Amino acid sequence: MTVSVPDMTHPIPPIFTKAELDADPHAIYHHYRDRVPFLKREDGAYLVLRARDVQDLLSDTRTRQMETELLVANGITSGPLYELMSNSLLYANGDVHRRRRQPLTRAFAFKMMAELRPKVRNLAHDLLNNSFRNGGMRLKEEYAALIPAITIAAILGVPRQEVPHFTRLVYEVSKILTTSWTRDELPAMEAATRDLITWTEELISERRRSWTGDFLSEYVARVDDAGEISSTEAVMQIVSVILGGSDTTRAAIVVQTGLLLDRRELWNACCADQLLNQAAVLEALRYEPAVGSVPRLAISDICIDGYTIPAGSPVLLATISSMRDPSIFQDPMVFDIHREQPRWPLVFGGGEHRCLGEALARIELEEALLALTMTLPDLQLAGAPLRVHGHAGIRRVEELEVSW
Repeated sequence: MTVSVPDMTHPIPPIFTKAELDADPHAIYHHYRDRVPFLKREDGAYLVLRARDVQDLLSDTRTRQMETELLVANGITSGPLYELMSNSLLYANGDVHRRRRQPLTRAFAFKMMAELRPKVRNLAHDLLNNSFRNGGMRLKEEYAALIPAITIAAILGVPRQEVPHFTRLVYEVSKILTTSWTRDELPAMEAATRDLITWTEELISERRRSWTGDFLSEYVARVDDAGEISSTEAVMQIVSVILGGSDTTRAAIVVQTGLLLDRRELWNACCADQLLNQAAVLEALRYEPAVGSVPRLAISDICIDGYTIPAGSPVLLATISSMRDPSIFQDPMVFDIHREQPRWPLVFGGGEHRCLGEALARIELEEALLALTMTLPDLQLAGAPLRVHGHAGIRRVEELEVSW
């Protein structure tokens, strides 16, 4: 990252409204990326554009993870959503973050997640088998949404008959992680959060009464033995795990499928060569990420190329821009499943806050695509092409109608 003393004239970065950025984020980021290091949003947030700056600021001590600042800015200072965020590892820093994350780290190790791959594979194929007679489906709701929900439910030992209720709660609560929810949706989100917390409390209590040897039993045992987090924190970490791996994975499954179906030669290539599916997943995460930015808070002034982000400002590390940065990727505006990918994609964040469920997410994305290309090589779009909205946070993906 090129750091310099800011010019005495204090140059001001271009300022945009949320609506302007949402309208065509790729075009705006492409236009400004080699002109300025960041943009400013009308609400005071700064969007960092370049890959090298995003990478550096992910672990820069002049920033920290957002905690409850965004909730407070929206007038939420109490209630179930505030309770969730204030006790979650997703919105904590330093020793508090490490203390909350530690009991989960072993369970989400790459080796242990790899053991789940056959189960995810069977799940994806079962979902398609149930759809064969229909000749088509709504990919988002009838396939993409179910893979992360049922997988997490299986990890937690949730009875299959409770999965529909569990899924509804998860996707209602997960709206808080996006930038597209409205005040009108808040009562339903609060109610779903309250129900999901209660449901998780009961699940943990059940594991304390009856050891089953599954992921949740091991988690409860580690928490109780260590005695480092409260009972409330223990519940909120499980809720955080549920939320963190749901909406983003659902969106990414739709995105990767839509991108390939819109480029028939690439879809056919993936059907002919199973090894290309993993490459296609990584390229879809780069080209059209479900997570448009990683939030940080500037705790001191940050000067880049003569421009300054003032201390106290929200900072959005724009993964959607950095992963189309030509200094990192050749022909970045081209969707190319044959390109060489970085070992650690920026879409999963970085530093101590790098996504805990990265290994599981990649397994789900790979197996979801593999099942489609192996089972339905003649899959095609039956309606509008892929539509992805949003310039930051978790982005919104519209339904994708497909047929075969």
